[in-house]
Parts: sequence; structure tokens; C-alpha cells
Amino acid sequence: MPEPAPSFSSFGAFYPFYLGEHANRTCRRLHFVGTSLVIVTFIAAIASQHYAALWLMPVFGYAFAWVGHFVFEKNRPATFKHPFYSLAGDFAMYRDIWTGKIRF
Repeated sequence: MPEPAPSFSSFGAFYPFYLGEHANRTCRRLHFVGTSLVIVTFIAAIASQHYAALWLMPVFGYAFAWVGHFVFEKNRPATFKHPFYSLAGDFAMYRDIWTGKIRF
């Protein structure tokens, strides 16, 4: 029987758990690439007014992240149990990688 998902009262309580689920450097790198593609896709779709391209955002984001989790991290993405906190975690980790707080 799988362990019950931990509950969190805030994003601040969740983020350390999220980082623990991303201990593998390759997994973090794949998240970084996926999040970069999400941001570029969003900007390009809005700037070009090709709004149909926005559907690519979750494809890019999830494809890279899930490969990172299933192949390298060997765990289930936190998004299955905590979708909103996980989305916020993706962007917080992305910021922390850019600022050097987390190793790329």
C-alpha cells in the first residue's frame, strides 16, 4: 500500500519537500529546460498572437519533468498529489537555479 501524501499548510512548508524530491541534478536540469521552454512558448505565442501554441506549455513542462522523475529521480512527481504547490515549486526552483541558490 502506498504511503499517504504528506499535507502542507503553506507553500513555505511544501518547498523543502519539493526540493527533496528533486535531489538528482539531471532531474533539476530537465525541469529547468522544460520551464524555460514553457516561458519561451508563452512569450512567443503572445507576441505572435498564435494563441493555439499555448497548448504546448504543459507538454513541454510535463514531458521534461516526468522524464526527470521517472528515469533519473525514480520517484513520482509531486504534481500528482500537490498540483498547485508543485507548479509554484517549479518556478521557485527555476528562480533559485538562476540566482545560484540551487546548483544547476
